[in-house]
Amino acid sequence: MRKWHRWLSVFFGVFMLWIAVTGVLSQVAVLWPSGAPDPAAQAAATPPPGFECPEGWRCLPPRGDTSGIRSMVGTFHHLHSGETFGPIGTTISVLSGLALVFFSISGIWLYVQMWRFRSDRKLAPRWFWK
Repeated sequence: MRKWHRWLSVFFGVFMLWIAVTGVLSQVAVLWPSGAPDPAAQAAATPPPGFECPEGWRCLPPRGDTSGIRSMVGTFHHLHSGETFGPIGTTISVLSGLALVFFSISGIWLYVQMWRFRSDRKLAPRWFWK
């Protein structure tokens, strides 16, 4: 198990780093403060032509702020999911997700094996080894 864990981590480590960075960037872009007007000004704005708000609903106009880093959300999502690189990118993204599941399970498995080995040798129980 340790051999597989080591060899797969060499290959998938690069892709998982890519997925982690683009995922963080997509969230930062969404949470980035915008220069949108205050809610009272948005409520006073007129709806787009042809739009009718259903009766009993309070409708706000769509957010008009698509400048700056917020305009990159779609790009970050496509990079994150691998869609930018076509079917091969999507396949690598899915395989990287499956590899992450494998690393989680095999890492726990390896830790339990080390824990048992340590207790079988009657060594002091510790959470982490030096």
